[in-house]
Amino acid sequence: MTVYDVARQLPSIADLRNLCRSLAMLDAILSPDWEGRYYSFNAGWSDGEETASMRNGSGNEYSIVFSAAGAYVRGFDHEAPMSPYANDGEPWPGVVDEVPEVFSRFVEEPAFTDEDDVPVVTACLWRAATDDHWQHGTIDFPTSCSDPDGATGLFELLIDRSPKAFQRFAEDYYQVPVDLETVRDVYDLRPLNQKLVTSLNAKVTLAELAEDLAEIGYPQQARDTI
Repeated sequence: MTVYDVARQLPSIADLRNLCRSLAMLDAILSPDWEGRYYSFNAGWSDGEETASMRNGSGNEYSIVFSAAGAYVRGFDHEAPMSPYANDGEPWPGVVDEVPEVFSRFVEEPAFTDEDDVPVVTACLWRAATDDHWQHGTIDFPTSCSDPDGATGLFELLIDRSPKAFQRFAEDYYQVPVDLETVRDVYDLRPLNQKLVTSLNAKVTLAELAEDLAEIGYPQQARDTI
C-alpha cells in the first residue's frame, strides 16, 4: 500500500474527523497517562484549526489538520526508504511538491519539521473543502519495498474503520480485553457516560476525563447515569 491507495480509501473530511475523535477518546479512556497514548485529537490546536495525531512510540507518526479550507495529512515512517533522512535530508520527490497554497504552510509547520526545519514526512495527502476526493503528489516510488512510504502501518485504522479493527489494535497494544460494543458506541459518537467509561476501564472516572473531553470535543451526556 502507498499513499495512492490511502487516497482512494479515506472517507470524507467530516467522517475522518469523527473517526479521529473516536480514536482519541477511546485511547484517553484506555490510557489515562497521555504519554502512553497512540491517538490524540486537539479541537483547539489553533484559531479555527483542529489536529488529529498518531504516534506509535517507535518514531512513526501522523498529523491531520482540519480547517475551513479542508484537511491536510502528514505521515512519517522512520524506517521507510522514502524518509528524508535516507534522501539527503529532503522529502522524497513528489511527496510535498504539489501541496496547494492553501495547505503549503503546514509543510513547514514547526510541529511537523525537525530541528533543521526539514519536513518530517514520507506520505502526504490533502483535500480542499470543495474537493470530492483526496489528493496527493505525483511520486516515483522506490521498487525495493512493498511499503515505501509507510502508508500501510501509518493509516491502518483510517482505512479499516471497523470497531473490530480498533479492538484488535487496542487489545494488542494495551494488553487488556476491550469491549467491542463500547467501541461501537464511541465510534458512533454516543455521548460519554460513566457506564461507557467503566466498560473500557474500571479505574477511570468520567470526571477524570473532563480535560480530555474538552480537548477532543467529544460529546458528553448532560446527566450521567450508570
